[in-house]
Amino acid sequence: MTSSLRFFALSLVLCGQSVRSLLRHKGRTALSAIGIAIAIAAVVWVVALGRAGAAQATALLQDLGDNLVWVEAGSRNVAGVRTGAKSTSTLTLGDAEAIAREVTLIQNISPQVDGNVQLVSPRSNWSTRSRGVAAAYLTIKRFSLASGAVFTDEDIGSARNVLLMGQTVRERLFGTENPVGQVVRMNGQPFEVVGLLAPKGQSATGADQDDVVMVPYTTANRKLRPVGQAWLDDIVCSAASPEAVAPAVLEITSLMRERHRIGEGQEDDFNIRHPEEVVKAQMAATETFSTLLASIASVSLLVGGIGIMNVMLASVSERTREIGVRLAVGATARAITLQFLVEAVLLSMLGGALGLAVSVAGSSTLARAVGWSLPIPTESFALAFVFSAVVGVAFGYLPARHASRLDPIEALRSE
Repeated sequence: MTSSLRFFALSLVLCGQSVRSLLRHKGRTALSAIGIAIAIAAVVWVVALGRAGAAQATALLQDLGDNLVWVEAGSRNVAGVRTGAKSTSTLTLGDAEAIAREVTLIQNISPQVDGNVQLVSPRSNWSTRSRGVAAAYLTIKRFSLASGAVFTDEDIGSARNVLLMGQTVRERLFGTENPVGQVVRMNGQPFEVVGLLAPKGQSATGADQDDVVMVPYTTANRKLRPVGQAWLDDIVCSAASPEAVAPAVLEITSLMRERHRIGEGQEDDFNIRHPEEVVKAQMAATETFSTLLASIASVSLLVGGIGIMNVMLASVSERTREIGVRLAVGATARAITLQFLVEAVLLSMLGGALGLAVSVAGSSTLARAVGWSLPIPTESFALAFVFSAVVGVAFGYLPARHASRLDPIEALRSE
């Protein structure tokens, strides 16, 4: 018999003996396996939650835009009462042009004029939000076209009645029909649909990003707002790189304060946000929290391992006479050690398999509780068995070593 066949036969014998030994005390075996199962399920769930949280933060970061720097009209203090953001009328097209001209760290820029509009097509009508922007807005905010084209500089210069339509608006007004080339009435004025935006889905905060129409910012200012309201709600910019965001913010702040003649110590009449930094901080906090949770979950592995050690020590105590007989007829200390180690590893891996089953079965319930998609990482299946085997060896070695060092004569005398 070759060495490999001999090893295989020995493994089968050891496994068979270990299974029979574990089945002698089904209750004790089950309780120990459940302890490991709870630990494995906890670790798997923590890893899945950490990944889901990171995925949510990454999706939010993608939704924000390309190295976004967002200049927003500020609030006002009227008779001691603080109004909300975008309530000032001092943010102008001249500010956007000055930023584009003087802040070299800014790569793309788009004025933004927001509003709510009523759209009417030959088939239906729909209320949605409008966004007056430049063509660069699509690049900054990572929108793309499904069909048609973006409005041109000539469209912007002439304040033409053209629009880009989101998928939700298309479905409400035209069903599955391609709206490009169609004419709709927006707040009573005819607008030609020149482009259909590709689906973008919900944002990480749950907002429908496809329920929107985009028009040239000049059109929005001149035709969708009351006469005389020619200011901007926002100026949306993208910095040349992630590292350029912070210095670009400082340059824009200095430029805006100078243009708006804001003296030292006076409050800004604008807000500058670069939410990527906030999201990245959230991602770092999520990773730290996940690591902390994983560490706490790992303690349950330690508790499960101690349970296995107690079970194996009890098994050695109960089988002292059997061990003495084996030693007396020529069994080596190594063989005795190996036998009890195999029992510990099998018991631990049984718990690991049960833990995986629990984690998969409970993932849908946990996903509903947190409101996230919570797929179980595929590598968890391999890692669970590896961790189980490591726990079995680590906590089974001491009882196995104790069994192998028993004195045969003293062991045979035990009852």
